Amino acid sequence: MTEPDPTPGDADATAQAAVVLVAAGRGLRAGGGLPKQYRTLRGKPVLAHTVAAFDRHPGVGEIVIVRGAEDGDLYSACGIVARCPLRDVTGGAERHASVRAGLAAVSDDFPYVLIHDAARPLVSAEVIDGVLDALRTHPGAAPALAVTDALWRGEGTVTGTENREGLWRAQTPQGFHLDAIRAAHAAHEGPAADDVEVARKAGLSVAITPGDDANIKITTGSDFARAERLMETGMDIRTGNGYDVHRFGPGDHVMLCGVALPHERGLQGHSDADVGLHTVTDAIYGALAEGDIGTHFPPSDPQWKGAESHIFLTHAVDLAAQKGFRITHADLTLVCERPKIGPHAAAMRESLAGLLRIGMDRVSVKATTSERLGFTGREEGIAALATVTLVRP
Repeated sequence: MTEPDPTPGDADATAQAAVVLVAAGRGLRAGGGLPKQYRTLRGKPVLAHTVAAFDRHPGVGEIVIVRGAEDGDLYSACGIVARCPLRDVTGGAERHASVRAGLAAVSDDFPYVLIHDAARPLVSAEVIDGVLDALRTHPGAAPALAVTDALWRGEGTVTGTENREGLWRAQTPQGFHLDAIRAAHAAHEGPAADDVEVARKAGLSVAITPGDDANIKITTGSDFARAERLMETGMDIRTGNGYDVHRFGPGDHVMLCGVALPHERGLQGHSDADVGLHTVTDAIYGALAEGDIGTHFPPSDPQWKGAESHIFLTHAVDLAAQKGFRITHADLTLVCERPKIGPHAAAMRESLAGLLRIGMDRVSVKATTSERLGFTGREEGIAALATVTLVRP
């Protein structure tokens, strides 16, 4: 499934971490004639999937991509668009040099940094959450899986065994307090297996957090087939429906999808009575099984009197992101005789797409009448129906 285009530069104000994606390796063992991070996986480059995994996490506020010096055209061809501020820098000949370049490019606005292999596109929100949670009490944290298979030594034949107790398979993202890992890398000489090794040599304590079997690092051609299977079986796809009605009252305009439409009457409601935004908001809450607008913003609470409805929709969108969902499509139908919706539909789509943080090609706003039947036919009010699709990889 193709992921939506987010609205650039709309990072979550509560973000705690920047991300450094290490994408400077050649990765030719995977075949295809390209570095693996630029090969296509389900219609998009691997790197684009990896960026999207972090971009939709509310704890992430900036992404730095460290690419190979000769990969500028390949990177540009990816056409990556992100909610977070996104920049690319040139890496070095070795991984530790690339990480240093990435760390130098990270802004000082975030206390934490997550360093991640670009070839791990299936990292989950839960894995990221685990690392961020551990960073509250440790200067470093990284996900890992306990070794459960027997371990042998040998070359061609088994010459011995190893005790697997206390052994772990390391994964990324490996997270650190930004200042601490910058200092650790500046002091480190020579190669290192990963950033945890650099941190430990600098005396930093690194917590082990839960890893994920699906968080594979694409290394060989067969890993692409495995990643395809995981992406097909791992998606949680939900659909929510919304319905709302508001009656006409005194006024000189109506608010629909955040756009003011001139009219001889306004819509009545506890808030600004934007029936379009209310309906889409309820559809998102429905897909999340999180009640409705009244659950989160009770009409009995005077603080919401006259509130602008984008507040409600933004809350629903943020709640979806916190649960690991991305919004992939929204379809809104307005039922009224007047005002005429057609002349304003494009502006309403643009407004709604911005609030949902998706492209306009994923937002539909259309109108119909009830053939002069019922309360909408008598021009007593406007009704709206919406369907929204959410996806959690």
